[in-house]
Amino acid sequence: MIQTVYIIGIGLIGGSLAKDIKKSRPDITIHGIDTSAQHLNEALELGIIDEKTTVEAIDKADLIILSTPVDAAVKLLPMLLDRVSDFGLVVDVGSTKSEICKVANAHAKRRNFLAMHPIAGTEFSGPKAAVANLFQQKTNIVCEIEKTAFKLQEKALNLFASLGMRMRYMHPESHDKHIAYMSHLSHISAFMLGKTVIEKEKNERDIFDMAGSGFESTVRLAKSSPAMWTPIFKQNKDNVIETLQEYISNLTHFKTLLESDDFEGVYKEMDETNYIKQILNGIQ
Repeated sequence: MIQTVYIIGIGLIGGSLAKDIKKSRPDITIHGIDTSAQHLNEALELGIIDEKTTVEAIDKADLIILSTPVDAAVKLLPMLLDRVSDFGLVVDVGSTKSEICKVANAHAKRRNFLAMHPIAGTEFSGPKAAVANLFQQKTNIVCEIEKTAFKLQEKALNLFASLGMRMRYMHPESHDKHIAYMSHLSHISAFMLGKTVIEKEKNERDIFDMAGSGFESTVRLAKSSPAMWTPIFKQNKDNVIETLQEYISNLTHFKTLLESDDFEGVYKEMDETNYIKQILNGIQ
């Protein structure tokens, strides 16, 4: 039975997990660890965590949730596995899996680690961004589960399922390839759309006045934290480059259709892409 949860990184994901765990299992004590004293104090004031603690105390934890930027997670994981008790489990929630799984596989306590990626979030960060029920009906990708001790994985997955997550199992390399298309590319598109508009529309008031809901929803992800996303793009560089090449090819083709006044072709491209509605409706 999980009684003590230590969350390292009390931001959007870590904080939202804390909120939902407290709601689902009020008997669990949640300890917070963060490099930012301000974040820790905010999390305590908001009731997201019950106590502040340090990495040195994680041997007392039943479950350690590693919710830092992916570059920090890779560096922290060996130290956490060194310190975790035989009955404790370290879980990471980063959006790249290959690199951290390689690090875990080289450690003697690999059985005390579970790699997963709950696909949920917003463009905001920090403890104040934490929201309840963020993971309801969201997919949680779990990688290399066969390398985690059965009793440990069972306790953790039961807890996460109680938060409303749907479990799906995948190899780390497959996860990183698919997530490059489904998440990483959309963030790059939003950042670059925002950059294009800022460069061409020098008058900030014009942007504010003319930004409709379509622009706002499309560029929303450009408000995401560069400190979080730069390491993600670095760790998944090869897959991201591949997706960008395909995306740029499609953009170039669409531009060519416009230049040649082939509006029948323009219509066909959009009409065929409308099929995405059926796919997304099936997911919801």
